[in-house]
Amino acid sequence: MGYLVNRCARVLTQTLARALAPLDLAVAQFMVLQQLWVAEDLTQRDLVERLDIEQATMGNTLGRMERDGLITRRPHPTDGRAQIIVPSERAMQLKDQALEAAASVNDLASSRLSTTRQKQLKAMLEGIILEVRKADAL
Repeated sequence: MGYLVNRCARVLTQTLARALAPLDLAVAQFMVLQQLWVAEDLTQRDLVERLDIEQATMGNTLGRMERDGLITRRPHPTDGRAQIIVPSERAMQLKDQALEAAASVNDLASSRLSTTRQKQLKAMLEGIILEVRKADAL
């Protein structure tokens, strides 16, 4: 089962990468932007926790995103060590197209499933993640 879930994730990620390529967005950048588009005042630590990514990996991703003009950083109002990550104007202009690209990949992936089955699959995958994390924490 683990192999199939991993393979499925890789196929979906590769398909999403091709869909985002015309926008000059990498999948990792899109994942970060998805969070920034819906929540304000996120720090690097917040993004690490939300996306379950290593701190160093997130730091490298944010560095590339800043270099590419996708984000800016501003001082945190209460924590002198932290910075708030903000999507740039360029990132905001890409939002609708990027979300449409991701939706098209999701639609393709779920095209053979009824709405009920899609909800069931989502619930099952979320349940697997919770159970494995819980067992791994022991």
